[in-house]
Amino acid sequence: MKKETILIVDDIESNIDILNDILGYDYDIMVALNAKDALELAQEYLPDLILLDIMIPDMDGYKICQELKKNPQTINIPVIFSTARTDENSIEKAYNVGGIDYICKPFKAKEIKVRVGLQLKIKRMLKDLEKSKKQLGLLASIDPLTKLYNRRYFRLYSDNIIANAKKHNIPICILMFDLDDFKKVNDTYGHNVGDKVLIEVANLLQRLISNNDIACRYGGEEFVIMFKNSTIKETEKFAFRLKDEMSKIIIKEHDKIKVSASIGVSSVNLQTDNSIEEALNRADSALYDVKCSTKNDVKIKV
Repeated sequence: MKKETILIVDDIESNIDILNDILGYDYDIMVALNAKDALELAQEYLPDLILLDIMIPDMDGYKICQELKKNPQTINIPVIFSTARTDENSIEKAYNVGGIDYICKPFKAKEIKVRVGLQLKIKRMLKDLEKSKKQLGLLASIDPLTKLYNRRYFRLYSDNIIANAKKHNIPICILMFDLDDFKKVNDTYGHNVGDKVLIEVANLLQRLISNNDIACRYGGEEFVIMFKNSTIKETEKFAFRLKDEMSKIIIKEHDKIKVSASIGVSSVNLQTDNSIEEALNRADSALYDVKCSTKNDVKIKV
């Protein structure tokens, strides 16, 4: 069977040597030391995945990724950033320009193999499902880490829900929450442990919500639930239950981590709201008020 190809873009040869030692046995490795070669190799050979350093002299990794995503031929090549930057702004920017994952330096062999293997597995799945638009659309709507719906799906789906609610006068409520002090978890225990926290929270949501409700990972450590046919009082009751259940989460081998969230609740005004945005903004404002005061609490804005 032909090996999958990985393009490594890094101007430091020692980094390339390390990545080649880790991945070279399982994959065919291509190397680019600068942006020009990276873009040319990507377009000519269409590698299965690109490992992209942020600090490239002639053009930083963010710009390279943007150029790749502008090109119809390379837009679907998954890009994993490799970086010594661990601050939230750098990581957020990596996602915003089209990166699908990130690996922090110094490199850890097992982490690299798992993250690369996962993204290549997802790509193989996408390729297998190309002939099924329905299945492909579903896959594109799922957050790969938490298995919840992603922000894109939530936005698209909510328009239909609001239109139907207006037509039949069905109450719709929004619950938005943000995990408290999540950055400290990542900084203290590492992003792998942070990912475990996100997964446990997502699993909790799946257990608590009904089949009619929609839970999504809205971004980073922020989650949103849309409750169909639920009053503000019922949603508030759920919010406090969620808060209590979240406090019971135990992360294996890291039982000192205490999981809590700042929660904002709002309802859709079927007479004046034209989209989900108004309710989301109110819930987000309520969340922010909690975040700036006590944390680990619930606030309602209608």
